[in-house]
Amino acid sequence: MEKAENRKIRIASSFKVPIEFMWEVWTNPEHITNWWGPKGFTSAIHKMDFKEGGEWKLTLHGPDGTNFPNRSVFKEIIPFKKIVFEHFNPHFITTVTFELKGQETQIDWSLLFDTVAMYDTIVKVHKADEGQKENIERLEKYLSKLYSESKT
Repeated sequence: MEKAENRKIRIASSFKVPIEFMWEVWTNPEHITNWWGPKGFTSAIHKMDFKEGGEWKLTLHGPDGTNFPNRSVFKEIIPFKKIVFEHFNPHFITTVTFELKGQETQIDWSLLFDTVAMYDTIVKVHKADEGQKENIERLEKYLSKLYSESKT
């Protein structure tokens, strides 16, 4: 079996928002469409049955007009702590953990591919590692704006 570290994209980041605020932004489709996807992309959520065994269907719309349909199934949900979903085509498992650290919420977000070859393809062809960094940047920007508005 190939080592998990060799087939995983992972990013950890801290945000200056309460964990409840972060959880809402990750679990409510009205929020997700405002930040999900790499820079320049938009998303449309067609279905998000946020429960274990529930299906999540969305389309990412690339800046060049290309549509990328996505389908996932939620495997594990521990409120305010963890979300795990299985993504299909390409196949990978996404795990996001949430942890309160003082006044900040830290997330640890990883995508685990079945093989090193699949990981290599997704990173080289689709630049998924850069896309994940851009996604975190979009999340940070959205959270910052939304959280400051909620305090006024």
